Amino acid sequence: MSYLRSLPADAVLLQVFQAYPDTARPLLDYHELVMRGPSPFTLAERELIAAYVSGVNSCTYCHGVHAATAEALGVPSGLLVAALSDLDSAPVDDRMRPVLRYVGKLTRTPSRMSGADADAVYAAGWNEPALHHAVLVCALFNFMNRMVDGLGISADPGYFQLSGDRLRTRGYAGLAELLDGPA
Repeated sequence: MSYLRSLPADAVLLQVFQAYPDTARPLLDYHELVMRGPSPFTLAERELIAAYVSGVNSCTYCHGVHAATAEALGVPSGLLVAALSDLDSAPVDDRMRPVLRYVGKLTRTPSRMSGADADAVYAAGWNEPALHHAVLVCALFNFMNRMVDGLGISADPGYFQLSGDRLRTRGYAGLAELLDGPA
């Protein structure tokens, strides 16, 4: 239930963006850069990281939207549920497992990060730009999880699929085009 009294109780994030376009536009530009710009990670891998971080944070809205987006981009259905339940036994690609472990720890206990955590990512074959990018995705979605939960934004699974398909086809820049139109 939205805590913003000017919006309907069942408002989704796009309606918040439409209500506050001055802050939404730069935020969506940053999403487009981090989630769709050049990166060592594929679009699906970035959405996997976003959904995983959101799941670690128990942010149902962001987890639902980005799990649907990840699956629309080719992440196998059920992989995120398995990864959040037990990352070690989940059917996660061996190269992605240490990345998810890294962003999970960064989300849960950021002050406990160490060089050994980064070394595990490097040992899996990732380079410094990949580590940097994983941290950017993680930080962005920790921010978004706080924003969504702090504003009381929620939706049902049907909306998650709609939003995931929209992000797959339009990207985050496409959301900016919707700031002046209906959700």
